[in-house]
Amino acid sequence: MHATQFLKAPDKHDPWPMTVLHGSERHLQQAAFRAVAARLLGGEVDELGLARFAGKEVDLATVLDELATISMWGGKRLVAIEDADDFVTAHRAALEKYIEKPAKRSTLLLTLRKWPKTTRLAKAVAKSGLDVECSELKGVALTNWLCGEARDTYGCKLQREAAALLVELAGTTLALLDQELAKLASYAGERREIGIDDVRTLVGGWRAETTWAMIDELLDARLPQALAHLDRLLSAGESPHMVLGGMVFKFRQLAEATERARQTGSLPAALRDAGVWGNRIDATNRYLRRIGRPRAERIYDRLTEADARLKGEGRLPERVVLERLLVELSGGS
Repeated sequence: MHATQFLKAPDKHDPWPMTVLHGSERHLQQAAFRAVAARLLGGEVDELGLARFAGKEVDLATVLDELATISMWGGKRLVAIEDADDFVTAHRAALEKYIEKPAKRSTLLLTLRKWPKTTRLAKAVAKSGLDVECSELKGVALTNWLCGEARDTYGCKLQREAAALLVELAGTTLALLDQELAKLASYAGERREIGIDDVRTLVGGWRAETTWAMIDELLDARLPQALAHLDRLLSAGESPHMVLGGMVFKFRQLAEATERARQTGSLPAALRDAGVWGNRIDATNRYLRRIGRPRAERIYDRLTEADARLKGEGRLPERVVLERLLVELSGGS
């Protein structure tokens, strides 16, 4: 079960006798840990019932003693081992034996990165414990998480286009995205709705605004001005990958609109359906008609090729990769 599913209704899942939180996304591990602790120890999390250890420092005997200890208040106990990969590797047989006859009022919680499902221990936890996957979120799952967090944690509606742009600008690390959501919710204030302009203003700052200006110049057939904006961004130390991320967000809409228009025959309607709004519809419509359908249908390929080159599949300098991309998207050769 993925952490996003578990966190929707943690009280429906029994963490006893052993809970495993595994995967690379620490933010989800921490949220799941808090949910398990609250379930076992109460909403305020009774620290007297909680024992936490670092996996590389604790020995098996200490852990087993803690699990066997009875709470002075008669409640449940939670024994948590963080970064437990090495601990599990060293004591897998003992843990397999423990889960067969666990302590009656204690839960052992392990957080670790890797959890092979084929081991006897993993199968035992899946059968009688709680297995929570805390892997990285991507694509629609990440967008859904952002919209859900905005609603449930901050009481705001996050537009899906704004969520997609937030990912392009801030990356996929949930802890960082949560920080940005907190700022956006405060910025939105009584509106209680976070739109794409809010993300552009607050998350991207002048770099995002410059990237958008660069794209607008490109759409309006002003390649020299677009190249000048690119030079300002790179000279100021902006990451080429971040610049490309902003371009991907915008031009992916255009690629989608081109495909929709091929099927329906209406380019303006296709642009609106793809997420292009307001006064940019006319400019974008003119741009796509200017470069022609064959070039428009290659937009996504151009973006993919540039991304591969920035990631090392080629020997061109990063600046040259982005300059060539601007020239290609402008309708040049």
